[in-house]
Formats: sequence, C-alpha cells, structure tokens
Amino acid sequence: MKTVKSLLFGSAAGLLVIGGAQAADLPIKAKAVEYVRVCSLYGAGFYYMPGTDTCIKFGGYLRADTTVAAGDYSFQQGTQGANNRISNYWFSRARMDMTIDTRTATEYGVVRTYADLVYTWTTGNYTGSPTSTYAGDGIGGATLGVYHAFIQFAGFTFGRTVSIFDAPWQSYPAGGPDTLPGGSNHVTGVNQVAYTADFGQGITGSIALQDPTQYDQSNLWNTTGFATGAAAAAALVSGTYGTNDWGGTRSPDIVGAVRVDQAWGLFQLSAVAHDLHAAYYGATELSGHPADKWGWAVQGSLSIKNIPTGPGDSLNLQAVYTDGATRYNFQSLFPQSFFMFSGSGAGAYQSTGFAGLSDGVFGVGTGIDTVKTWGFRGGFTHNWSPNWASGIYGAYANLSYGSTGKGLICTNFALVANPGSTCNPDFNLAAIGTNVVWTPVKNLAFTADVVWTHLDQKYSGTITSPGIASVAKPAAVYELKDQNSVSMLLRAQRNF
Repeated sequence: MKTVKSLLFGSAAGLLVIGGAQAADLPIKAKAVEYVRVCSLYGAGFYYMPGTDTCIKFGGYLRADTTVAAGDYSFQQGTQGANNRISNYWFSRARMDMTIDTRTATEYGVVRTYADLVYTWTTGNYTGSPTSTYAGDGIGGATLGVYHAFIQFAGFTFGRTVSIFDAPWQSYPAGGPDTLPGGSNHVTGVNQVAYTADFGQGITGSIALQDPTQYDQSNLWNTTGFATGAAAAAALVSGTYGTNDWGGTRSPDIVGAVRVDQAWGLFQLSAVAHDLHAAYYGATELSGHPADKWGWAVQGSLSIKNIPTGPGDSLNLQAVYTDGATRYNFQSLFPQSFFMFSGSGAGAYQSTGFAGLSDGVFGVGTGIDTVKTWGFRGGFTHNWSPNWASGIYGAYANLSYGSTGKGLICTNFALVANPGSTCNPDFNLAAIGTNVVWTPVKNLAFTADVVWTHLDQKYSGTITSPGIASVAKPAAVYELKDQNSVSMLLRAQRNF
C-alpha cells in the first residue's frame, strides 16, 4: 500500500510540474506599444509627444559663411575699415541653429512654446602691432546663443522674440548684410511681454513692453569730464564723442503696431516710446544729473506680393523716423561708433571718416539734447525658376545732432582740428547690393551677395590725429573725407 501511495503522490507531483511548465509556456498578451503619431493640426513636421496631447516639432539650419573684405558681414569699419595689414580680407563662420516648437490645444486656445538656439564659431580679429592680440572664438570653442525663447497663451507672448515694431523681413528686405539702416532689426530676439488682438480679415493690433537694454539703447554721450588731450583726441577719431552714461533701466520701451496681412501683401504701422535715463554728470550723486527725456520712433512697412514679374516675387519697403531712439533706425546690429580709412588726395597721410551714434548728448548743467534720424530701405526679389532667385536692395539713412549736442562735441573736435577745418558730426549712410541664390534641391541653398556702402560724413578739412594703436594707425595729418566699402558674402545653408 505504501508503494502504491508513493506512486500516486509522485505521479500527482509530476503532473503538477508538467502543468506548471505548460502554463508558463502559454503566450502572455504584451502591452500595446504607443508609437509616435503625426500631428496634423499645426502643419508639417509636428508629432504628438507620447502619452500627451502636446505636439512638438524640431527644426533649424546649418550654415557656412565666408565673407570677403567684410569681417562679420557688414561694411568695412573698425578693424576692417583700417584697410591695412591688420584687416581681415577673409572671414568665416559656421553656425548650427536648432528650433523646438511645442503646441497644445486648450479651452483658451493654443498654448505654444518656442526656442531657437544657435551654436556659432566665428573668425576673430588680430589687433595691435608689433604685439598683436587675438579676439574671437578659440580652437575647438564656440559661442552659444539664444535667439528666441517664449511662451504664447491667449494672445499674450512672454519671453524673447522679434519686436512687434519690426517689419517681418527685419533688416533684410531682399537679403543683404547685417548692417542695413533704415528701420529696426531684432532678428536675434529681444525680451518682452506683448499682446496681440486679431480683428479678422488679416488685421491685428499689438502692444508690447520691451526691454531696451543693449538692443535699443544707442550711446548717451556725457561730455562732462571727458578725457582730455591725446586721450580725448584718440577717442574722437574713433567715433567716441563722450562717455556712454546710461543709468539703470527705469522703464521698458512701450511699443504698438497695427498690421494688415492679406493675399495682396502686408502693411504695418508701428511706434515706440523710449525713455532716456542718464546716470550723473560726474563720478558721484553730488554732481547732479539731467532729467529723463522720452524719445520716440515711428515706422511704416509695406510688402507687395503677386506682382506681374512672376510667382513668388516680392517688393518690400519701409521708412522710419526717430527722435532720441536712434537704434530703431541704425538698428541693433549696426555699429554705434566706427571709423574708416582710405587714400588721400590732399597731401595728408591718408583720409578718414568716422561717426558716433547716440540717442542724446548732455554736458554739465544741460539737459539731454536728443539725436534725430530718418531712413528707408527696400528690396525686390525675383524667382527666375524653382531653382534660381535673385534680389536687389538698398538703404539710406541720416543722423543729425541738435545744436546743443553739436556744440558739446565740437568743443572736443577742436583738439584735433587744423586751421580751415569745420566740425559737423552729422552723417548719411547709403548701401546698395544684389545677390543670387541657387537652390539645387529642396532646403539647400547657395548664396552670393555683394554690397557697396557709402559714408557721407559732414566734417571737412584736415585733422592732426594722435593715431589709433589698435589698428596700427600712426599720429599724422588725415583728410576728412567720405568713405566707401565693397563687401561680399558667400553662403551655403541647409534647412531641416
């Protein structure tokens, strides 16, 4: 009996083991894999983030630039304007740009975030002689930049993006250099809080509080206690007319714009109020200070599409007037002090032209004398075929100091002026350029762009300059003369 029981229990245990093994071999239903789904709500390239109702899109471009006789693509000024062995005739830049765009539909409308990050390596400059100093990106180094970083919700924009004052094409009506005057440019973004109301039929109105620091503040010249003797003279011939004496930012720039954007094209009228808040006349609070003064600017922009010259062609035009808000004309990428050199026919060592830009000028006991400017720019783009396009563009701008500002600046000009010379810090600047773009395949473009720039300065006669050591210019007699520049950009760019 014991033997039979053992056999029975053994058989049962064997059956349990076999049954367990068979159960383990049965297929188990796997959890469903959530594949990335295309989001068609906001155009091509968006995908749903897994597990959410938020759509995301990655994009950007990779760009390689080479400029000839220009430095960073602009007219020949500063180190490049020296026109000697210190100047770069060959300049290059490599840039990687990445954008991240997210959007979520809510009961209040779409919530959007957008970021635009750039990684750039740029050729630097050598200055000085016989011991030269390099300034620029180093071996294996690069510069990280943030162009845009904003949140949009219920008509509001919070963060960093282009200004509502700007034309949609910024300062590039048909391509061109970074330094075209004739209107504002915040292509690299500016911090702000903005609200846009949509009235339908392509008509919108916007208002913004915008941070003016850096991007929209030109110089605020204080001639009180400015450097004397050779130091003052050296600063003057570099386009520095005083100390740049801003106080802290007390008010944002207040910007408003109305836009009509329809099938025929676009019209925009924008205006800005800009607070001029200086520090002190001297080194301490006891020296006193000028009262704040509000500057302003107004700009009109017009774009015409569907013109008879061909599909996709466009004509972009804009004009601006500023009073105490110079950088809304001579924009954020335009140098705020510069000099240029070339040959002379007056028996002087060379000729020179220099300019200093400013929102206003003050001296001890005076108020702020605002600087007035006006300008315009425009461009026409023609598409010859799906693979070839070309553009032509131009710009012209004027800057004029008030009588008080001129008097203060010309007091220092006397340090370098020779008999018969006249002082007038006003100037005009003109630029004309053209380009051709070849697009062999979609999102890959090769561009050649050439621009001529003319400085029409209003000083006359000759000066005895103490020289500019950073660009190896000697102390000598220089003729005050208009200056010209020709620059070229070669670019390869792949968008993705």
